[in-house]
Amino acid sequence: MAEGFLYQDETYKIRGACFRVWKEFGGAFKESVIERSLVIEFQELGFNIDSQKKIPLYYKQKHVGTYIPDIVIDDKILIELKSKPFITREDQRQFWLYLKATDYKLGLLINFGPDKLTINRRIYDQARLKHPRPSA
Repeated sequence: MAEGFLYQDETYKIRGACFRVWKEFGGAFKESVIERSLVIEFQELGFNIDSQKKIPLYYKQKHVGTYIPDIVIDDKILIELKSKPFITREDQRQFWLYLKATDYKLGLLINFGPDKLTINRRIYDQARLKHPRPSA
């Protein structure tokens, strides 16, 4: 892997866990089954897991809504899961907007498709500069 790869070790372990779950279930189950299985894998790897964590969204430093990703790992990596034939452009666009609206640098959009596992890795480091949070 390239030097300076953001969260290199974590990403490697996450990918391995995803492949183990996909090898067991393929794309035959709902996202909720995949999510619970991944939580078990991630916990066994020693990660701190937040499943369905509520993340407040802000506009002009005012709370305007809540984003609930499937999994947050070590309070630094967002995981959004799909279980469908393929990831659409709309899925990718929506995930990108979610990532931009948070304080997280790395997000993984993971699809447990019937024919293959797809992991889209996205980095958005500029979000920290654009979204100052209220201090109170």
